[in-house]
Formats: sequence, C-alpha cells, structure tokens
Amino acid sequence: MSRRAELKLSSSMEDYIRAVYDLHHEEGVATTTALARRLGVAPASVTGMLKRLSALGLVEHEPYGGVELTAPGERVALEIVRHHRLIETYLAEAMGVSWDEVHQEADRLEHHISDALGDRMAEILGHPERDPHGAPIPPKEGPFVQPRYRTLATAAAGDRLVIREVVDEDAERLRYLDSLGMRPDVCVEVIAVAPFGGPITVQVAETTHAIGLELAATVFVEREC
Repeated sequence: MSRRAELKLSSSMEDYIRAVYDLHHEEGVATTTALARRLGVAPASVTGMLKRLSALGLVEHEPYGGVELTAPGERVALEIVRHHRLIETYLAEAMGVSWDEVHQEADRLEHHISDALGDRMAEILGHPERDPHGAPIPPKEGPFVQPRYRTLATAAAGDRLVIREVVDEDAERLRYLDSLGMRPDVCVEVIAVAPFGGPITVQVAETTHAIGLELAATVFVEREC
C-alpha cells in the first residue's frame, strides 16, 4: 500500500504537499504567501492546513518562515508528482490532448488513480522519463533527484541554451510559449538583455522575440546548444 493510502490524505492535503514540492523546485522556497497564491486560498487557510500536515509528520513549518517537506512528506510528494506527470504524458501521447490542457486534467485525476493504474500507464507509454513540459517523472522505486536548472531570466547576451522544462500550471502562458516555438529540447540564443528589468530578446530558429522577465523565469534552461 502506498504512503498516501496509508495516511488517507484528502485531495486538499495532497494539493498542498505537491504545491510545497513544486514551489521548492520553481522558486527555491515555499512560503505561506506563495502557497496561498498558488492554491488560491487565504493565508489563514494555509496556516491551518500546515498545522494538520505537520501533525502527520509530513511538513516542517516555522511561523513567518518557509515550509519544508519531511522525509515522509517527500515520499508522499513524489507519489503525487509521479501520478500527475504520468497522467499528463498519457493524455498527451495516448489521447492527443494539447500540452496546455493536460495540467488541469491531471490536477483533477491525480488524486483518484491507483498505483496499479499508474504503473499500467507507464507500461503502455514505455516508461517515459519526462512529461510534455519537460519535467522528469519520478520512478516508482529508488532515489530521485529533481534536476536544478537555471531559468532563462538569469541568462546573458550571447548565451546559447537548450530549454529543459517549462512551468506548466498556466494554460495561456503555455499557448504563448508554444506560439514562440519555445518548448522542451528547443535551443534558444539570447540576443540582448535590456537593463533595469527590461525584456530579454531571444532567437528561436530564425525568429527573434522579446519576452519579459516574469515569463523568462518560468523557462528552465541549460547551457548546451
């Protein structure tokens, strides 16, 4: 039996655990303010839920400080993340759902599929290693280390970078990135970086685009191409 099943976690609890995990990956820290923004709830609701999760030994939280997953909490988070990313991949590859729609569908389904169904999805897909947005799919067993990539917002003029992953929760943003040709495994060249928080001009294939720092911060890259 999975750790999630043993604890009989509610869907809301699982949403919080995955949000803590995602925020650490995307922003380096998970705060009550960031959790409230991500989940669309009041800060007081976040505090109450964190107390419940702390009582279960899944998170550690200091008042006015960051939220950390404990070792058991990390295991639960990886189960949730694995199911979420497998569902996204199955919807995209087996059912032809576009990459800007799979996240919301996976959000709804991730709480309800069994480990057996998740394993069957992985088998049908040939045990994929990444989801449609480039995020690695944790293995069912064994160690897993989430890769730490820099974001495009930290790039300098002249950098030639390969996109590894994009943050996936905003469908409109994904559609826009797609219109620019900015998807995982695509190479981009940084042409210019405007000062004082100005846009970053990048070349994708034969086309140049100016994108804001907020958007660039959602694109994870690696110096390779």
